[in-house]
Amino acid sequence: RDYFLLTRFFPCISSSQGCNPFAQTGRSKLQNKRASLNQQIIKQMRMRAGAENLLKATSNNKVKEMVLLELSYVNANLQLLMGQLEGLNSSVEVYQNTQETANIPLIALGLKETKEVDFSTPFKDFILDHYSEDGNSFEDEIADLMDLRQACRTPSRNEAGVELFAKYYSHLPLMESRFFSPNRQTGIFFTWYDSFTGVPVCQQNLSLEKASILFNMAALYSQIGTRSNRQTIVGLEEAISSFQKAAGILNHLKETFTHTPSYDMSPAMLSMLIRMMLAQAQECLFEKTALPGIRNQFYSLMKMAQEAAKVSETYDQVHQSMIQTPIKDNVPLFWSTMSQVKTNHYRSMAHYFVASALLDHQLGPSDDEDQQEKTLSQVYDRLPEGRSPLDILKNKEERERIGKAHIRRAILGHEEALRIYGLCHHLNKLEVLEDILKASHQRSLNKYSESDSEEEFTDYTEAPDIISKTEHKAEMEVPATTKVKVTDFFQRLGPLSVFSAKQRWTAPRTIRLCPEDRDLGFTLKGESPVQVVSLDPLCPAAADGLKEGDYIVAVGDTDCKWSSVSEVMRLLKDVDEEGIDIQVVSMMESNPPMPTKSATFCGNLPKTYSMICLAYDDDDKNPKSRKVTKKSSFLSWGLKNKLKSASTLSLPTADHSGALPWNKPCPTFPSSSSYNNDSSLY
Repeated sequence: RDYFLLTRFFPCISSSQGCNPFAQTGRSKLQNKRASLNQQIIKQMRMRAGAENLLKATSNNKVKEMVLLELSYVNANLQLLMGQLEGLNSSVEVYQNTQETANIPLIALGLKETKEVDFSTPFKDFILDHYSEDGNSFEDEIADLMDLRQACRTPSRNEAGVELFAKYYSHLPLMESRFFSPNRQTGIFFTWYDSFTGVPVCQQNLSLEKASILFNMAALYSQIGTRSNRQTIVGLEEAISSFQKAAGILNHLKETFTHTPSYDMSPAMLSMLIRMMLAQAQECLFEKTALPGIRNQFYSLMKMAQEAAKVSETYDQVHQSMIQTPIKDNVPLFWSTMSQVKTNHYRSMAHYFVASALLDHQLGPSDDEDQQEKTLSQVYDRLPEGRSPLDILKNKEERERIGKAHIRRAILGHEEALRIYGLCHHLNKLEVLEDILKASHQRSLNKYSESDSEEEFTDYTEAPDIISKTEHKAEMEVPATTKVKVTDFFQRLGPLSVFSAKQRWTAPRTIRLCPEDRDLGFTLKGESPVQVVSLDPLCPAAADGLKEGDYIVAVGDTDCKWSSVSEVMRLLKDVDEEGIDIQVVSMMESNPPMPTKSATFCGNLPKTYSMICLAYDDDDKNPKSRKVTKKSSFLSWGLKNKLKSASTLSLPTADHSGALPWNKPCPTFPSSSSYNNDSSLY
């Protein structure tokens, strides 16, 4: 009993459960702050909804002035809360390896927060109404399912945490088949908070639940990747694999759940996140190549130059996707600034390596002239006018001139990276990043001073761009643990092929079997449960109500839902003259399914949001007494014209005229008076 209580309230004790939610780790504190901010954001939204409704209802000018003043305070509070949430998404130092001191920090995704869900009463009622069984006999199974979902809110940051997500994700299709009928609503609401905006989204079907679990699985892989020790080959391989798996899961999420209402899982945002995960995997591949040491040879330096150019190119693609509308309004400034810093940093490293190869290694009699010429021609997309690779290699002055041009571009690139670094106050907290940028800048300055001459003032040679190339390209990888084989918690209800929420059948009927000359008057067929066929209409069983096509669910006191034909025949073989009672059910025709109430995306803008959570009182724990009324306030998240903003809860694009891409203003929360309010509230 004591062990049960411990594993129930402290899930980390059991290997199949999550971490202790009360553990005061840096990551748990961050998630607790995120959950608190989400609650504050939804509170402010409710206050704004009430103020806007009052503004529409009143004709008193004095009241309108007071309401407008209150709205200004609420909108200001929402902007402050959004700023704090952006700060949490910028707290990458929490996820880094504590032993690392010489690696550029990587970005991890935060876990999406969710509300607790009580399956107990809805599932018990459904079992009684639909399956005609006592719902109270399934209390243990329901409790196990609720414990598993609760554990997914605090997963451990390792493969055990990923397996926990995969286990719950594999149970969701089984749960959907058992309890989510197309003809009735269960009254269960799944609420998840957007990881970037904190806006809650609520649905009654399981699509949002499945998509959010996949998102958190990818987020957990990204946290495992950032935690890996990148000072070792093993740690770098773990980081590479983790980021590639995160990208694979996000891509699977993008292709499978195309109408997810949460903005952080929109196609545009997922595409950006996939690029970011692959860019970080490519960065780790570069670090793996450089970890044993870079040989000071012409070919090795040229190879590393192209590898560094590849990392720079991937981060430039990430940055370009981050500054596109509407992503730039919601992605943390820290992320876009970090991607821009890395773009300049690794491009400068590429120019430094080429400069070192040209300045430190002259073409000697023993060198392979043709091979060096081929290598140099593959590094450049274009050469300075009137020059060939062989001319640069053979002519010492020309070789030095091009080498100095590369080192100048390296210095300018490092200076640009340091300048961008100073523009973001979140980046200023990462002292290790500043140290790495300054050290790289100083190294380029030292190389420049070694080859400095008086002719520099008249040398206007511009170094050509370096073609990116890699021997190991980061690729998306879908982990095998996305789905695992699990045992259905509710298998006692019978095989899913028959006993599912989509099927309808009669209540169990008791039939008395009295064999005549050892003939029951029918035969059996099929897998479990067995089905009655070839029924003699004149036999006693038919007279007692047995019908052709009935399923036998019990023989005497023995449950036969999972029994095969041979097992049922064995039970009926020794029936005496007094007979035996069997229980059967008859399949009924299903009614036409009701349209599913869910949210969809249309042109990357939310067309209809299921925002029942804003009107739902957390204190009302009885699903039967929970009522949702249709409101014509800002809660109606409809949209008829794409040219208008998506809703009052989205974060519209601010005016960025004249603003630099890294100087992003804080998103605003305008009034909803100009928005369409005719759509239904789910």
